[in-house]
Amino acid sequence: MIKLHDLYFTPYISEERIAQAIDRIAAQLNKDYKDDNPLFIGVLNGCFMFVSEILKRFDHDCEVSFVKLASYSGTQSTENVRELIGLNEDIKGRKVVVLEDIVDTGNTIEELLKILEAKGSESIAIATLFYKPEVYKKDIKLDYIGFEIPNRFIVGYGLDYDGLGRNLTEVYQLKSNHMINLVLFGPPGAGKGTQAEVLKEKYNLKHISTGDVFRYNIKNATDLGTLAKSYMDKGQLVPDEVTIKMLNAEVDKNAEAQGFIFDGFPRTEAQAKALATLLESKGTEVSAMVALEVDDEVLVQRLLERGKTSGRPDDADEAVIRNRIKIYYDETAILKNFYQKQDKYYGVDGVGAIDEITTRLNAVIDQL
Repeated sequence: MIKLHDLYFTPYISEERIAQAIDRIAAQLNKDYKDDNPLFIGVLNGCFMFVSEILKRFDHDCEVSFVKLASYSGTQSTENVRELIGLNEDIKGRKVVVLEDIVDTGNTIEELLKILEAKGSESIAIATLFYKPEVYKKDIKLDYIGFEIPNRFIVGYGLDYDGLGRNLTEVYQLKSNHMINLVLFGPPGAGKGTQAEVLKEKYNLKHISTGDVFRYNIKNATDLGTLAKSYMDKGQLVPDEVTIKMLNAEVDKNAEAQGFIFDGFPRTEAQAKALATLLESKGTEVSAMVALEVDDEVLVQRLLERGKTSGRPDDADEAVIRNRIKIYYDETAILKNFYQKQDKYYGVDGVGAIDEITTRLNAVIDQL
């Protein structure tokens, strides 16, 4: 994590991933403009690093120029007028490639294209390292895109916050202080799944079940799924680092969620520390461990009743049920101690009607 002026930023896109994206863009530019001596136009201030890396990778003749769009108030009008600063080349009949660090609303691109088209360029292509599709409302095609990103405030690799951060070689995002991240626990039969569904809707949280994540990755034969299966086929435990990478992918896929419910992970103190590191890299943290507390005898009766209709053999055998409950408490004790030291453990009475239990959970979450 870094601090620029009064704000904190956390790592978002690594230098390695940026280099890979630029490699991809440059390869396509090499293919498309190998015989054209294109004019690359960088839009200041933020594009200088992107332009430099594109030029290093372009293998053919080319020229480069930098421009800046400025606004000024005309003496006969109150409207702001865009003025182009820095373009001295004659672009009539030239193939132009505009290089932008980031495209969000598209206002700058729209104004620049008007000016370049008026100067008689043969063609104009647009390449941007970062693109925010959520806020881009123009009909102008973007020809080369490095990353499509959510509408987040980012710095680094040419982008700044009030002058600072342009020289950073990776990209950072503004730290979020408003996410609710829950580690949800409950013994078998406590109704944890039901409550998770209610909570994710009320608070716009993403429910991440480790079991579901594993099944998805294995079924779709992802690299991580194939790796995990190789351990499982040998009867071995999947290493924590593999599980964390799967969870990281799930978090990244749901960047707009207001937080996450982690179900089935962590199970050990080492896993809890790994989860803390993962969330810190996203600019957030575990808000609370919430455990539904239900008397053992109530749980046994609930599960035996469920076993009559569910067809699950582990819900029909009392000895099996009691052993599952014991395993749960053994695991929970480790995590309970870990999060109690951080004042993040909350036990919630899990006996009663569904809406009554939900109300108790809401009371805990609303104070976080």
